[in-house]
Amino acid sequence: MLDSVSYVRQINDSANFIRFRLGHDKMPEICIVLGSGLAPLADMCEIKHEILYTEIPNFPRSTAPGHEGKLLVGTLSGKNVFMFKGRFHYYEGYDISQVVFYVRVMARLGVKTIVLTNAAGGIGDDMHSAELMTITDHLSFFAEPALRGPNLDEFGTRFPDQSEVYCKEYVTLLDECAKDLNISLHKGVYAYSKGPQYETPAEIRALKVMGASAVGMSTVPEAQTASHCGMKVAAISCISNMAAGISHMKLSEEEVFENAAKTSADMCALVKLFTERI
Repeated sequence: MLDSVSYVRQINDSANFIRFRLGHDKMPEICIVLGSGLAPLADMCEIKHEILYTEIPNFPRSTAPGHEGKLLVGTLSGKNVFMFKGRFHYYEGYDISQVVFYVRVMARLGVKTIVLTNAAGGIGDDMHSAELMTITDHLSFFAEPALRGPNLDEFGTRFPDQSEVYCKEYVTLLDECAKDLNISLHKGVYAYSKGPQYETPAEIRALKVMGASAVGMSTVPEAQTASHCGMKVAAISCISNMAAGISHMKLSEEEVFENAAKTSADMCALVKLFTERI
């Protein structure tokens, strides 16, 4: 991990590059991370700028299947937005500071709201594959903390409160949007697993006892970092499969992509209306 001075310098360099590419366009205050099933939302957006991650100084490379590695800038529902087509995962081999690097860059550019989406394994008894869940809280006991290392005082406090990482106002708003769209939307706790292997049935049983409703390999580091930066966080999971030991079927990447595609229309409609009402 870089020392904090060098790390902040890299954040500033990346932010300045993006600012230069946007020219005189108004800087968005909303960032949407297009996780599994949400890529078609980009087609609903009026894209003004498309920047490859490979062009942005200091940016990691997205290597996960289905993650294109592009930053889109445009308007959605009349709002200026950043859209990330592809994120970075700890299991790809990145240091946790690299995984959350883009969140720090967004904070430097003035983003106030971040919408995180993902594919997750369902744990709750009332859940089924190809459904959606609003994240209300998370578990990350066994994961490397996103804020480990020297504190970046200019972004946030050394010991940030975690009682409302996921904005309660946004949880309510998402619920209202889902009802207006006649979309079934669960609410629950997301458990973060480092991956890349899926969890064992024993791990899932333990997570269920602890109150988890879904489990996945992303989102929590970004949410922790965004909260540290003072952003409002909204997060939605696509229940792309039932977690290990619940359905008595072996888990596969193909099932994840198949069910994410099934929920794509609902996920896109929900995020679109949510963005309009923020």
